[in-house]
Amino acid sequence: MNFKTLLVGLMLPTLGFAQEFQLVPQELANPDNVPAPCHPVPHERQILWNETEFYAFFHYGMNTFTGLEWGFGNEAESRYAPKAMPNPEQWVTSVKAAGMNGGIAVVKHHDGFCLWPTATTTHSIAKAGNEYGRTANIPKLFAEASQKHGMKYGFYISPWDRNSAHYGKDTYVTEVFLKQCEELAEFGSDQFEMWFDGARGGDGYYGGEGGNRDIDPEIYYDVPNLRARVHRIAPNCVMWGVGGEARWIGNESGYAGEGNWAMTDYMSETVVREEGDINGWFWNPGESDAKATNNGWFWHKGETMKSAERLFQMYLETVGRNATLILNCPPDEYGVLPEQTVNELVKLGRMLHERLAVPVYGLDETTAATDYAKTAKIEVSETRTGGKYAAANLTDGDKETYWGVNDGQLGATITLTWDKPQTVRYLMMQEPIKLGQRIKDFKIEYSEDGDKWTELCPVMETTTVGYKRIIPLNGKTSESYGNGYKAKQLRITILDSRACPLLSNLSVY
Repeated sequence: MNFKTLLVGLMLPTLGFAQEFQLVPQELANPDNVPAPCHPVPHERQILWNETEFYAFFHYGMNTFTGLEWGFGNEAESRYAPKAMPNPEQWVTSVKAAGMNGGIAVVKHHDGFCLWPTATTTHSIAKAGNEYGRTANIPKLFAEASQKHGMKYGFYISPWDRNSAHYGKDTYVTEVFLKQCEELAEFGSDQFEMWFDGARGGDGYYGGEGGNRDIDPEIYYDVPNLRARVHRIAPNCVMWGVGGEARWIGNESGYAGEGNWAMTDYMSETVVREEGDINGWFWNPGESDAKATNNGWFWHKGETMKSAERLFQMYLETVGRNATLILNCPPDEYGVLPEQTVNELVKLGRMLHERLAVPVYGLDETTAATDYAKTAKIEVSETRTGGKYAAANLTDGDKETYWGVNDGQLGATITLTWDKPQTVRYLMMQEPIKLGQRIKDFKIEYSEDGDKWTELCPVMETTTVGYKRIIPLNGKTSESYGNGYKAKQLRITILDSRACPLLSNLSVY
């Protein structure tokens, strides 16, 4: 054996070893230490819906001209006769001035009269009593006005139809209801909500046959197919009520429970709707439908508008309690919101802007409430490892960033300190709900001198946060503004959570 042969023989095992054991860069499964979701969690369309927060209801139609709330279905189409061209753009701009972000137009109520020329029935504006009624395609005009002014929009369509001879029969769902929903979905793929109330039938005209027709809504309306067909056209359109993607808050008075979970069991009839269910397995956030006027849902002669202060209280008790608020503002016989309604909405917009810094079209940022959290020194008891969860995320205005603590920790403390005492009235907190609703108990304290601490709003239930929680620090939504508290420090102590607590936003006004 010569030297060359020996050298090759010695090298072969080394080459084999190198080929068998190659160096591979390590890739950690979760390099940023992103918290695991705390289930259930919302669909993206439900998150976008929650971000709408405050929007209008426009009850307008046949009942506006008959003075009824629930038409029987036998009303002559000619009774729908607006005294001027209906103006949905005026509806949209009026509620935008109130700080609202969208609206739902009622385009078919229980009487079955459709405010667009549908192919499914002759009981529509096609046979209205005058040219104003026949030419004003309400869903088309409403969608166009909303898009023009950057407002979200959707439609209320009653599943119950007291006019249709098909109602209660197999043909109604396939030949009338689903087709009407698809027609409405075609008015805009960017719709954010389609509103179905819980009416289960009853007596009606039913094409002249009369009688009572009662149904099981979950089965009869073919809800899974309904959702699929609407989502195919309008993918971010939440199906409210019968659709099962958002729930009725349980009252029509403009309030949610002080402790309000965004979960329930699916279509549960036993859950306390105003509070949800901490053990619910289904993401089902609450919406509060309430009237801005003192009479019914539709416009009635002689009705009056609730005061802006009362509407502000309703805002605190809905949007401020992890629910959304859909506030009914009914157009009159001229197809516009009355002057009194518009004036009070403008006052409400100013209140929201000047007290809670809600962006309102036409109001200067310099007149908005000061967010004192932005100028505070913020100290936290712990910061989650991973480098992306610092306390600075609480005030950066970015909904995608958040502060949090490490896994296994169910409590934490956040302390805000100012060089000089600030007069504070409200605390606003938000959880990053794409990772689930977590916080289930907390308390708030303040100190005038940085030494002695006093608990705030001890009589108000400070448990849940969710998408948004706004707490009047005096504990009174009915006396919401008050004199405030001179605070050199403000401390939020999270006492318990379903999983490690996370907060995406914190503001103090």
